[in-house]
Amino acid sequence: MIAGNELLFGETDEIEIIRENPDIDTNRLIEQCRTDRKSLEILYNTFKKDVFSLAFSILGDYHLSEDCVAETFVRLTQVKRFSKSGGDGKGFILKIARNCAMEIHRRYKKETCSNVIQAYGEAEKTVEDSIYINQLLKNLSDKQRQIVVMRCCNQLSFREIAKIMRSPESTVKSRYKRAMDILRKKAGEMQ
Repeated sequence: MIAGNELLFGETDEIEIIRENPDIDTNRLIEQCRTDRKSLEILYNTFKKDVFSLAFSILGDYHLSEDCVAETFVRLTQVKRFSKSGGDGKGFILKIARNCAMEIHRRYKKETCSNVIQAYGEAEKTVEDSIYINQLLKNLSDKQRQIVVMRCCNQLSFREIAKIMRSPESTVKSRYKRAMDILRKKAGEMQ
């Protein structure tokens, strides 16, 4: 990412208080982020890990995922119309992130290295956990992997995932169930 982004989007005590507040109105912040830098800063610090983990699940490359995070928030500032009735803002942000990641994936499809070992947005995880998670997730199709990451890492509901992926909710549920069965089976084999 850009050098000095810590200065632009540094985590302050005020941001931490806002992030921990469950009453935060994400929809209002999305509407304001086009003109209000503070709103964008709050959104960035609140959702950067979720966006990164989704992007990494699609791209499998740490640096391209960072680029996707930056591009997602740039696009968020360019949103002209945002409907609060369309659901919560987190799903909207992750939809932008998924679309951005898919564009990058198509662009760098042949160049993407599938053996990159990175954590899925959790800095506390050990390298061994990251390797293990990567090995397990490689057994899933792209769509299954995206659903598992959105459900497990981003805590989205099946309805929100279905909207993001433009699939019926029942399809998302069945893909998730099949993916979890595969992961359980492969986890048993690897131990």
